[in-house]
Amino acid sequence: MDLQITTLAERPELEQQMWSMPDSWPTFMKQDPAANLFYPVVGTQYAEFVLVAVDRGPGAVVARAFSVPFVLGGDELPDDGWDGVLWRAAAARRRGSSPDTVSALEITIRSDLQGKGLSAVMLDALRAQAARLGFSELLAPVRPNRKHLQPRTPMTDYAALRRKDGLPVDPWLRVHARAGGVIDKVAPRSMVVAGTLAEWRGWTGLPFDKTGDVEVPGALVPVHCDAVHGHAVYVEPNVWVRHSLH
Repeated sequence: MDLQITTLAERPELEQQMWSMPDSWPTFMKQDPAANLFYPVVGTQYAEFVLVAVDRGPGAVVARAFSVPFVLGGDELPDDGWDGVLWRAAAARRRGSSPDTVSALEITIRSDLQGKGLSAVMLDALRAQAARLGFSELLAPVRPNRKHLQPRTPMTDYAALRRKDGLPVDPWLRVHARAGGVIDKVAPRSMVVAGTLAEWRGWTGLPFDKTGDVEVPGALVPVHCDAVHGHAVYVEPNVWVRHSLH
């Protein structure tokens, strides 16, 4: 594959193809309301923080990566992780504040090309772009890609699992570690998705008819269903990773 990685600022004509690229995100993961602050305006407000990878041969988009600048205002990373980064980024723009930090948000590889090492390439590109934009560190509220196989395991315990070589058991955390990332802490409420029981049935195909925890394919932790009050809430923990760019 002859790969070319550019920013959306450099290649704005790729935005439509970037969004139409097939991916494997579960439907419920696309219902986070905080995302509506960011994704609709990436092309106009955050284009230099968006990377698009194109296979030069067919000219097709094969991967995308998003980051966003925000005001951290200290060293402690927020417990609200992914959502918190987006709220803070929107607030900084509204107030005209100068961001002091940048966070990765998402790296998505075209469905048929997953498992071929492109995620590590896109992570390196995000690091390089953050450095070019003048940041000394890239943060990432990482969504471990095998955690969904252990939904009942606390994220703190899962993130601490190591192989014999000392690297994380989780493949996505391992990619970050190999790139120089260091685990800082768990963000216990990084993403929150709430919906009616009817919405959750539509998103998952599951009955959602009894109060209690529901294990949903692709979810890192169970979804809490309240059948009495007619809603269910998913609170996803992520793992904060710091990448020094010095």
